[in-house]
Amino acid sequence: MSLHWAHVAAGYALVLGGFALLAAATAMRHAAAKRRLAALDPRQRADGGRAAGRRKAG
Repeated sequence: MSLHWAHVAAGYALVLGGFALLAAATAMRHAAAKRRLAALDPRQRADGGRAAGRRKAG
């Protein structure tokens, strides 16, 4: 492998690593927002933990 292709491979690895970091950060922000909304939602405390409008099947 020539020196050129080593740099090309390193560049691709850095770009893919950057996209992976962005995806992981987005997933963590989504999970944090979901927890925050669950903590702030008054409907969950009012009906025993179920969201309003949803009924237990059966």
